Amino acid sequence: MSLRLSSRIRFFFEVPSPNLNNRRKLKSFITAIFLWEKKELEVINFIFTNDKTIHRINKKFLGHDFLTDIITFELSVKNEPITAEIYISCDRVKENATIHKANFNEELHRVIFHGILHLCGYRDKTNRDINIMRAKETKYLSKYFE
Repeated sequence: MSLRLSSRIRFFFEVPSPNLNNRRKLKSFITAIFLWEKKELEVINFIFTNDKTIHRINKKFLGHDFLTDIITFELSVKNEPITAEIYISCDRVKENATIHKANFNEELHRVIFHGILHLCGYRDKTNRDINIMRAKETKYLSKYFE
């Protein structure tokens, strides 16, 4: 069953809404990334939250006792279109933007694209994988903000 673009990509906010001014453009671009990466999308829920919630989820579901900016859960049945939940800590995004001397909006989009790239099969466990992931993030950020 094919869902409309607006209902396939949804945003939920447990914290004050970050600056996602043009959500229609972002949803279209996310859909385009899946097309470029030759993956089929069913539904993605983005949940924007805080450090406390991310830490709790990281411990409970992944056994990691540390903070992270994003946690991506692919919920798809094998060989079916991608269904996922992506949790993003706005606290981490803000701190990372400061550390990397980036603006919050750009860092937020980098993290969003990072989660999508995970769903497209990219990993970030080895230096080689990290370099590939960073190159893809940079490519899509440049395309999105051109």
